[in-house]
Amino acid sequence: MSLEPFQQSAALSLGVELELQLVNTHDYDLAPYAADMLRMMARHKLPGSVVPEMTSSMIEVSTGVCRSSSEVLAQLSQIRDALVKCADKLNIAVVGGGTHPFQQWHERRIYDKPRFRELSDLYGYLSKQFTIFGQHVHVGCPDADTALLTLHRMSRYIPHFIALSASSPYVQGQDTAFDSARLNSVFAFPLSGRAPFALTWDEFRVYFDKMTKTGVVKSMKDFYWDIRPKPEFGTIEIRVFDTPLMVERAAALAGYVQSLASWFMNEQPFMPTEDDYLVYTYNRFQACRFGLDAEYVDPASGEHMALREHILLTMHQINKHAEALSAGSPLKLLRGDLNRNHNDARWLRERQAQERLLAEVIRQAAQRFRGSTPRA
Repeated sequence: MSLEPFQQSAALSLGVELELQLVNTHDYDLAPYAADMLRMMARHKLPGSVVPEMTSSMIEVSTGVCRSSSEVLAQLSQIRDALVKCADKLNIAVVGGGTHPFQQWHERRIYDKPRFRELSDLYGYLSKQFTIFGQHVHVGCPDADTALLTLHRMSRYIPHFIALSASSPYVQGQDTAFDSARLNSVFAFPLSGRAPFALTWDEFRVYFDKMTKTGVVKSMKDFYWDIRPKPEFGTIEIRVFDTPLMVERAAALAGYVQSLASWFMNEQPFMPTEDDYLVYTYNRFQACRFGLDAEYVDPASGEHMALREHILLTMHQINKHAEALSAGSPLKLLRGDLNRNHNDARWLRERQAQERLLAEVIRQAAQRFRGSTPRA
């Protein structure tokens, strides 16, 4: 199979996907209601799409093509309101977060769809363990070479995205000591991690052809990279975010991505190199483990600094791009959390410290998703 051509898209356009948890309102464990939710959501006229995911206690929603983070928020809010209405009729709840804190993976059911059955046959128990929940952000690129340059520039900021979105501290009823434990499940897949270092579409095509000749890869969907090109959309897709607990945060993260991409495309602030990846895995681990308290190693200078400080420095560098894109308010929201050293993982731990019952934490998270924020 040959690599499909890179489609044209509007530079800096945005699209957001959110994988969401479906829980019952009895003990707030995951509930296999995806088919019912899809049937009910089909009655609503909404932007974007609502589709099944790997297991039947998950649902994925996506926006249409948006020009700004405020448009992302408007669409996600409309979709969220419809989800909540449908869930209420089914007596279930919809929740954000990168993992469900106490679900048992062996109880999950693979959603009845040919691709999911095929993946289950290939990956065995990993497929059910893939009941994890992420946010994907697409950003439009004017051409294929710009997409690859933007992808590799963006890779320096992967720890930012992980720490700012981290919302998966609990797995199987245990505090993992990670802010984002979700990504440990992604790393188990053989075609995860970083994209190969190719800066032109011709170079990337050579790599893709070699991979398809091995028989390991059939299409771009087989790559689970942290950032991957999506030629059919004319975008790059950033995949490391945990699903936030609220759609406002999801939109703010999209605004941050868009502002970074504008900086890259308009100012060409640095040229990525293969050596950027020498510290990539270390930086990514730090962000997963420690969140906003992580250490960050600058790939260019080798300087060690607090990740929180590197994010604040970056936000200052891209401020004029954020303002031009009407993303000033989303970045202000994220800066406020940085200054308070607070992300969704911290919120979940604070709730558990007070309630001492993860089911109650999930009940409050469900309220938070619908826009009713429990006490902080």
